[in-house]
Amino acid sequence: MRAVFWKELADHLGSRRFVIFFFLILILGGASAYLGIQALETSGESQYVYLSLFTRSSGGFPSFLGFFAFFGPLISVILGFDAVNSEFNRGTVSRVLSQPIYRDSWINGKFLAGIAALSIAVGSIVLIITGLGLYSLGFPPDGAEISRIAMFTVISIVYLGFWLSLGILFSIVFRQTASSALASISFWLFFTLFIYMVAGLVADQLAPIKPGVSAEVFAKHEHIRDWVLRFSPVALFEEATTAILIPSYRGLGLAALLTEAQIPTNPLPLGQSLLIVWPQLVGLLALTSISFAISYVIFMRREIRTT
Repeated sequence: MRAVFWKELADHLGSRRFVIFFFLILILGGASAYLGIQALETSGESQYVYLSLFTRSSGGFPSFLGFFAFFGPLISVILGFDAVNSEFNRGTVSRVLSQPIYRDSWINGKFLAGIAALSIAVGSIVLIITGLGLYSLGFPPDGAEISRIAMFTVISIVYLGFWLSLGILFSIVFRQTASSALASISFWLFFTLFIYMVAGLVADQLAPIKPGVSAEVFAKHEHIRDWVLRFSPVALFEEATTAILIPSYRGLGLAALLTEAQIPTNPLPLGQSLLIVWPQLVGLLALTSISFAISYVIFMRREIRTT
């Protein structure tokens, strides 16, 4: 598996598609972080300023977190959508597996190489944005900020790992790379855009909001909408990282809007923030594991001999 891992990792890091999307996210995210720095200098905020680089938006420009949640999966998709079927189309699978390489070592090596490439990409982007903040602000982050940024990096890797495993799954299911790419992009669009529309429609049907509606009905409407969004890895990622990057976040949802004056705003320690979003973290990890497990089982049962 080691040989497969290093070969695939070299292919990923040398891929033009990977490099293009990496710099796209880096440029957009860096621009968002830079605008956030300008906003911080104007507001004079002095607490958790490095975390604000990832969450603060300026004008109509989204935050880095918003950019990453939307565009980040594309890096994983381009690594996974042709990981297997391109090898079948070139007829290299049977030749590779005729060597002393087990099937599971081959598919595991591909997945781990993709995770390693994504880890390098995410780590590099986070370090560059942190370095940009260090250059502009003139002082380093404290220990609490470093630990939260590190946890954000780990969660981001798990998040991208789900999309990588999904791309590999479609690469195994579909023979043509165009079909697997279309399926991957369709899932990406659904979970990043259309799931919010679906959640709103379901909530409107089950708990319609009319003029003069009571607070209980409005709360039920928002609860149903949030429950539907729990099926989206994008929503899970945004909820989890919001608690990590905003220490005062309590995860109260609608209650925070109704009783804002009574909610304490003092920052929580990292352990308490993790407890708030522990279900979201487990959900992301479970989605990634299940998706790759399905890919693994299908590939292990697939006929690889060429005719």
